[in-house]
Amino acid sequence: MGSLTLSFNEVNFSPMVQDGQTYLTSIELAVALGYADTRSVTKIFNRYADEFTLKMTKIIESSEVANLSTSNLVIKTRIFSLRGCHLIAMFARTPVAKEFRKWVLDILDKEVGQPVSKTHKSEREPLTNAVNMLVAKTKHLNYSDAYKLVHQRFNVEHIEDIPYDAIPAAVEYVHHLIALYSNAEKKQFSEAELQNLHALATHMIWVREWWREFGDSIKKLNPTMYYRVNDNFKDGAFVAWWFVKPTKKQALEECVKNFDWLAGTYQKNLPI
Repeated sequence: MGSLTLSFNEVNFSPMVQDGQTYLTSIELAVALGYADTRSVTKIFNRYADEFTLKMTKIIESSEVANLSTSNLVIKTRIFSLRGCHLIAMFARTPVAKEFRKWVLDILDKEVGQPVSKTHKSEREPLTNAVNMLVAKTKHLNYSDAYKLVHQRFNVEHIEDIPYDAIPAAVEYVHHLIALYSNAEKKQFSEAELQNLHALATHMIWVREWWREFGDSIKKLNPTMYYRVNDNFKDGAFVAWWFVKPTKKQALEECVKNFDWLAGTYQKNLPI
């Protein structure tokens, strides 16, 4: 374990092992998550400190010689266990945060041998209650769609796959959705505004399908650029489908499914 080598994208970590757990420094974690300010991870921790257990993070001290005429400097560094890194990434809002969370889970499961256990129904009760409230307060959102939003936000296939430590973050996310959709549904749109919403949603779905077709090529050319926008295309299109006129949905589905991206003329086919 002491010789464990870890890297994410172009960031090579210098992991340290303490008490049988692998730790990464806050500075390396900030760089991996794409923050320009290496203090960003510490700021996230300070904001959500009560969400972290003692096993997730600690402060270590190291000595550094400043010059021959002075005594050693004691440098304090915050480090995070892999589970702590995962929780930090839950609160992060950078383009690569979702991909980093998946990477950490893969490391826990495959390399370190600490598989993340599924949560029990009772442990997810606060999240379940939040989702129930979300569905109750919105007119056009059913349980399936509500859970899809949570799955997509936390990059899981099933709700029980969200780690117990991340349940508070998931509850906070759902409450954010409640506020977002409640405010949106209070507004009365005119026919012209509804048409503009439909057109905007249609174009969002269209560019998402373009990205689905050509995104992998961009990923090969520049992975950093790819990860910076990938979630925007996916999340934007997911929400956009709710604003497509019901009478136009089938036509749009057939259009994006059968369109020839190399030779087609979208203006003649797009159901605006």
